Amino acid sequence: MLEKMESFLANEITDQEYYDGIIDFVTSCNIRSGEYECNEFVIKKMDAFNFIIFQEYIIDGKREIHSSVSISKKKLVKLITSYSRKQGFVLRKNQF
Repeated sequence: MLEKMESFLANEITDQEYYDGIIDFVTSCNIRSGEYECNEFVIKKMDAFNFIIFQEYIIDGKREIHSSVSISKKKLVKLITSYSRKQGFVLRKNQF
C-alpha cells in the first residue's frame, strides 16, 4: 500500500493547483461520492470517510484497474498534507 500511495503523491501532487483540487475534493462535505480523475490515478470517494485510489488503464477500449488502495479520509488528508508541506505548497485548513 505504501508504495502505491507514494506513487500517487509523487505523480499527482506536483503543483499548487493539483494539490488544491485534490484536497478540495477529498475534504468537501458537499460531495458525498464520486470520482476525481487525476493525471494517472483516480480517487473514488465511496462516502464521506472512505476512498479508493487506483490507476486506470484503457486497454482495447476497456477500462482496467490492476490494483487499488483503500484509505480513510483522515489518513489520506494526513498523507497529502505531509507530502505537500515538504513540496512547499500553501496548505489549506481542512475541516473534518
